[in-house]
Amino acid sequence: MKNRVVITGLGVVAPNGTSVKEFTESLKIGRSGITHQPKLTDLGFSCTIAGVPNITEEKKLHYFTPLELRGFSSAGILYGCIAGVDAWKDAGFEVDKNSEIDFDSGTVFGAGTSGIEKFREAIYKIDDIKVRRIGSSTVAQTMASGVSAYLGGKLGLGNQVTTNSSACTTGTESVLLGYDRIVSGQAKRMLVGSCSDEGPYIWGGFDALRVMTYKHNETPEQGCRPLSASASGFVPGSGAGAMVLESLESALERGADIYAEVLGGAVNSGGQRNGGTMTAPNPEAVQNCITKAISNTGVHPNDIDTINGHLTATTKDSLEIENWTKALQRKGLNFPPINSLKSMIGHCLTASGAIESVASVLQIKEDFIFPNTNCEDLHPEITTLIDKERIPQKKIDIPVTIVAKASFGFGDVNACIIFKKYSIS
Repeated sequence: MKNRVVITGLGVVAPNGTSVKEFTESLKIGRSGITHQPKLTDLGFSCTIAGVPNITEEKKLHYFTPLELRGFSSAGILYGCIAGVDAWKDAGFEVDKNSEIDFDSGTVFGAGTSGIEKFREAIYKIDDIKVRRIGSSTVAQTMASGVSAYLGGKLGLGNQVTTNSSACTTGTESVLLGYDRIVSGQAKRMLVGSCSDEGPYIWGGFDALRVMTYKHNETPEQGCRPLSASASGFVPGSGAGAMVLESLESALERGADIYAEVLGGAVNSGGQRNGGTMTAPNPEAVQNCITKAISNTGVHPNDIDTINGHLTATTKDSLEIENWTKALQRKGLNFPPINSLKSMIGHCLTASGAIESVASVLQIKEDFIFPNTNCEDLHPEITTLIDKERIPQKKIDIPVTIVAKASFGFGDVNACIIFKKYSIS
């Protein structure tokens, strides 16, 4: 018999909220965290707006020692550790550097490009002859598994401690990887999530690809426009999301509060065939991923109360809606409400799936569907597939039992996960 997996802790560092409380408030009122970035203007970027979390120096000291912060410049690891530690505490666990090794607990915490600012800083000061002067602090901040290594040490995790990386699918995939480990009995609990770095060295390539919007530099909060006819490209963002997954047996034994249950899901790839490319999804694979997630979890498509989509404010939004309608065999008014968090925080790249998963779970816990913003002018191709009422532009207070969350990433990779309100049966 498979272990049931529940969520007992949440943590988030998002452009519109750096705590679960603040983030929840922003979700409910549609508050944007996208602002103008003067540095991008100075560097001649076409897109000069972004979603960047606001972390004070004082707050950093709650998670890192002054010694750890000396020479520390990896935003992704910073955000990941804050979100991860917050989720761990939220689940009812202490953070004690002198604790015993916890062999029942581990982490799968995803990242993309880690510590690029640290690496740039290090190599800028040396040349090919003085390369050994790159600095000892560079290693932990730039290795791919830096964030999981930091979290493993801070929390004393003795089970699997690793980092996954699958572009924009990373965060959603991390939840499923942690879920698999608990279902199979190899761990009692797993801290899962993902983080993303930020800045011109992360976003410059996307600006060069011309996939970021340049039409709203004077009106940042209106810049990211998923599902909209006036969508002109994504707005970059950064941050981290985290959750503690735990076997139901373990959660009940210690009397933990439960946010929701993870029923499972699916991951796949379109193989960059049949329309799929490095940057575009293969529709057949996307539909297959959604239908497999539904099949694997035993839910019926009509049971899905709402969808949190990938929906990046590019030309592929209408294709994503079409894929959902085909996979669920639901259209028009029969289609479930769907929303995109990116209108408020931008596209947080490798962190997006984790932050959006936290948002999905909060909708279940507090029984609401958060609004889409900046889509007053819905794309006509979308409204031929689903009724405009299925794209709420104001918060809906309604019981939410099942949420489908999906992410589709560079390299034609996909992940879909099904969250459900916890019940004892």
